[in-house]
Amino acid sequence: MELSQRTRDFWRSGLIAASRTALACIIVGCMTLYGPTAFKKQVAFPAFSYVAMILIVTNATLGDTIRGLWFAFYCTLQTVCPAMLCLWYMGPTRLTAVSTSLVLGIAAFFIALPKSTHVVAKRVALGQLVIIYVVGYITADEIDAIMHPVKENSKLFAENASERLRLFVQAFCAKDNESSQAFISQTKHLASKAKKFLQCIKSKQESMQWEKFFIKFLRPYCKNPGDRLQELETPLRGMEIALNNKHIPVSILDEQLKGGIDNIEGEISQNLYQLRSHMPCETPTVPESTQGEVMNFLEKLETIPTNDKDLPSYFFIFCMKLFHIQSRAMTIPPNSQKVDKKALQKKQDQQQKKISEHQNGLSLSGVLGHWPTSTLGKERLVSALNCSLSLGFAVLFGLYYSKPNGFWSGLPVAVSFAAAREATFKVANVKFQGTVIGNVYGVLGCFIFQSIVQIRFIALLPCFIFTSFLQQSKMYGQAGAVSAVIGAILILGRRNFGPPTDFAIARIVETFIGLSCSIMVDLLLNPTRAASLAKVQLCKTFGTLQDSLSSIEFTELSKDELMKSAKNIKENIIQLDKFVTEADAEPNFWFLPFNTACYKRLMSSFTKIGDLLHFTAHAISLLDEQIQRLDVNGVRDELDKINGDLELVGNLTATSMKSFQEVASIKSLLVLEKDLENSGKTFDLELGKSANFPLMNLDEKELGKIISSFLEHLQEAMEKIGFPDEEEKEIKSQIVISFSALGFCLKCLMKETKEVEKAIKELVQWENPTSHINLHELSCKIHALYD
Repeated sequence: MELSQRTRDFWRSGLIAASRTALACIIVGCMTLYGPTAFKKQVAFPAFSYVAMILIVTNATLGDTIRGLWFAFYCTLQTVCPAMLCLWYMGPTRLTAVSTSLVLGIAAFFIALPKSTHVVAKRVALGQLVIIYVVGYITADEIDAIMHPVKENSKLFAENASERLRLFVQAFCAKDNESSQAFISQTKHLASKAKKFLQCIKSKQESMQWEKFFIKFLRPYCKNPGDRLQELETPLRGMEIALNNKHIPVSILDEQLKGGIDNIEGEISQNLYQLRSHMPCETPTVPESTQGEVMNFLEKLETIPTNDKDLPSYFFIFCMKLFHIQSRAMTIPPNSQKVDKKALQKKQDQQQKKISEHQNGLSLSGVLGHWPTSTLGKERLVSALNCSLSLGFAVLFGLYYSKPNGFWSGLPVAVSFAAAREATFKVANVKFQGTVIGNVYGVLGCFIFQSIVQIRFIALLPCFIFTSFLQQSKMYGQAGAVSAVIGAILILGRRNFGPPTDFAIARIVETFIGLSCSIMVDLLLNPTRAASLAKVQLCKTFGTLQDSLSSIEFTELSKDELMKSAKNIKENIIQLDKFVTEADAEPNFWFLPFNTACYKRLMSSFTKIGDLLHFTAHAISLLDEQIQRLDVNGVRDELDKINGDLELVGNLTATSMKSFQEVASIKSLLVLEKDLENSGKTFDLELGKSANFPLMNLDEKELGKIISSFLEHLQEAMEKIGFPDEEEKEIKSQIVISFSALGFCLKCLMKETKEVEKAIKELVQWENPTSHINLHELSCKIHALYD
């Protein structure tokens, strides 16, 4: 049944995307083939109508389409008007292959440079530049003639989260380890689907801005549903971490606790059910709060666990409580929440400004306001120069090869412009393969419909269906699928280009020329391999982890710092993943193969550490709220001891991360030893054991002693805290759960640091295959040489 549902969803999403693109192509085809003669004369290059349509309509929501209309208008002003003036000034006699390529390259530089212009707008504009200048050169004697999806994914995510929660609860309550693992394994696939739902929602948040003018009078406008739904994903990941560390059976589980967990699951599921019909920031009708009732069972947990083996169970309950709070916050009508409306409005305005500035949204004020005053960063300059040179050389060599078909070498480069680094060889490969597939399909379509030429573009319908699934494949993806569909459209929807076979061969050759120029320019401007960039980013991530872990303290300020740190870690991991993905697709040539598996393990540990810091911040925040209600003057010493335990774990893990950063930054162990020998310096191996890797020499038993000491200090504090009689059980249980969750986070932070140690040792060994790697000795050599 599950497989059948997944298959139906897969086909449904693909057919919907294909039908939208097909309808748009049919409209373009009917207008260019059967429209009034006066209209057809104005469409001098109908092939680009299909290209622009695919760039704008494919996988588009209403907001994307509205935004695309603005892009088309803006790009026309940005390219056609200056190009007309330039062509008028130069005149037909001055147009040569070199001058055309030079002017095109200069114009492309200024198109690609502004940060505020959206990448889709740049692609359409660059495509128009190629057509205007190259067709102008080819026909120099005739130069005068040149004159929705977000809501559906929110629903699917809510259903997915509800199902994962149910499986997690069953795994927690399972009586044997085999049953527990069976339930956990079922959540793996659901977690990967949830990630895709969130990615899709976040990718459409920008286009939702273009819909707000149409829907703000109908229902409250939601600016960032993906960010809000992400808040529900974090406690689910925490539950999984708890289940992977818990012992079967759960010692604290009895009928009362099981009944309470079932009640919380029921209310969370009810909250998620509300989200299936509403966006996270809308105002659904919810029943009267039962928060106090469902949390009554927690009063049973009044004592700090004496064994660290019970900490995962307490942490699981902590995550369920956090999940309940966050899911309920998304379903309570805004007018029932006690908030400062002015402060909320100010925050929303700031978020809106941030989105419009940093998510590449396009508005007239953004274009006029950002470009003249913005700082021209190195990355933007390199990207613009890359585009300029790639397009210029592609058109130059394309015109030398075949003047009548020269623009086909520039169009693939123009419409595939990327504002950031991409896996050059892989993307170029799939684009070329997609072009060949599309051209072959187009030639076959022309052969089959050769007797009824006027309706042969109907043959595009199967192509749209095929490419809609092709773009979901790992082999071709979006770039290969778009190239394939464009290749088919340009043949089946063309006119006056001669025999289809000749046209297809010319396009394939010109595309190869254009993509080859793009690769060569990219290699010249970005000579650093992705593997090297991944190494640099890895070291940077270690530095971020060091700063984050060293900020663990039992203070309100620490909470804010930890939340910020968790966000910074996530951003570093995203950047690292980008380089690792590119390096994995990068040809090895004469270099050492890239160890993708090792980097993936490191990123997995980094992600867990970021999540643990996030939970640590929440635990500290909840503890601060509860302790402020109590008289703690008599337990200052105990609280100082607890804070000392937090700082101890923070320093142990942070120091290790610093050492990992130093070890990972070396280029070669042989070079390091040679430099050390030439310097005449010596190193103290014993110093490294005590100062560089403080966790390396601690086994599981010794790590357990640190957590046991923390639990003892917690028990001492709980015995001395004075609780008000009427709220004793409630406050005590909240503090116990939060403190226990904090202890679990500390234990897991040390555990993940040990996992990072294993991965970094493997990575250094991989890079130095002929050497025996000893991290202690290696770190001491580094300190001896550079200190």
